[in-house]
Amino acid sequence: MSLSVDVVKDLSASQPAVASATRWRRHDTHWVISLFGTAVGAGILFLPINLGLGGIWPLVIVAVLAGPMTFLAHRGLARFVLSSSRPHADFTEVAEEHFGKMAGRLISALYFLSIFPILLIYGVGLTNTVESFMVNQIGMATPNRVMLSGLLVFAMIAVMLAGEKAMLRVFAFMVYPLAAILAALSCYLIPQWQWPEVTAFEGVSFLNTVWLALPVTVFAFSHAAAISGFANVQRREYGEQAEAKSGLILRNTTVMLVGFVLFFVFSCVLSLSPAQLAEAKAQNVSVLSYLANITDNPVIVTLGPLIAFIAISSSFLGHFLGARESLKSLIAKPTGLPQAKADKLGIALMFFAIWGAAVINPGILGLMETLSGPVIAMILFIMPVIAIYKVEALARFRHGWTNGFILLTGSLAVSALIFSLLK
Repeated sequence: MSLSVDVVKDLSASQPAVASATRWRRHDTHWVISLFGTAVGAGILFLPINLGLGGIWPLVIVAVLAGPMTFLAHRGLARFVLSSSRPHADFTEVAEEHFGKMAGRLISALYFLSIFPILLIYGVGLTNTVESFMVNQIGMATPNRVMLSGLLVFAMIAVMLAGEKAMLRVFAFMVYPLAAILAALSCYLIPQWQWPEVTAFEGVSFLNTVWLALPVTVFAFSHAAAISGFANVQRREYGEQAEAKSGLILRNTTVMLVGFVLFFVFSCVLSLSPAQLAEAKAQNVSVLSYLANITDNPVIVTLGPLIAFIAISSSFLGHFLGARESLKSLIAKPTGLPQAKADKLGIALMFFAIWGAAVINPGILGLMETLSGPVIAMILFIMPVIAIYKVEALARFRHGWTNGFILLTGSLAVSALIFSLLK
């Protein structure tokens, strides 16, 4: 959830005193909720299927790796943003400062292209979810898709334009129910748990399953689109203590995210047999849709659309802000437009692009999401580690095992995605 630099500057004017980083504040809780909402998108509904198909042991290994991967990677990206010598520098400006103008703009373009296809997917998914709910649950006639999609996309963008405080309130309004419903549904499935078939490790096959599961893990827990604005806001609030407080907020976000999501994943996987998981994947439906189809359970039928709507909406907001920030810089610098005009132009372009995708409802968006995956892994995992050994401002982070761990897992995730595309 990247706030524009202009918004951060305006807000900083009303916050002359730097807050203490030693105590936990409501501001910090709001950001935990916002980062959680950015990460928990529509992908969580397919995560149990993707992770559960490989058996219980790969799922356990991925569950162990998920926490360190999520926290260390996002903390590294936040440190990268905070390493700039210029206050309020966004991701694009930091990349240019450390890697040069051409390389910085290339990294920024890749960053935008890693987020924008996801926005198109969410635009389509949000429209389909609301349309399905109106027709199947409420019993209304099929609405005009052009009008429905336009209103939904406009409403999401309007929240962004209302400012940071309004956006944080909307996140809290959506994410608290999302977390509660996920926990309640996970508990509801406990009586249906079946003891999984525990098999021995199968060497190459086991390692291959874990390898191919890493990209799913990276993107299910990713809130990279939020980190640039998040880091800037913490610098405004905490000054020189921003790095320490950012790490604390990201740690608590990771605990909340991994706890809720993995409980949901394990609960769904233990409620379904491997054959049922394979059938759900073949039908290309979410785990909640599959559970509703095979059980005709009114609780799941009711909660499924609600979870999907909240998850897609909250993640849409976070990704839109990240795309807005990067596109503004990409437009302003080559054209010489003022930042404010470039921001308005970028918002208009994204609105019509997302609206158009939602109207057309194309079937290629899944492939676009897969293609954006390697770029996210490179920016979130690999680029910050390279910066640590290149940028003097990050030299104090050159020790320890964490850099090697993040570089290894990021490289494995990228290679697994490329392998999946080529096979």
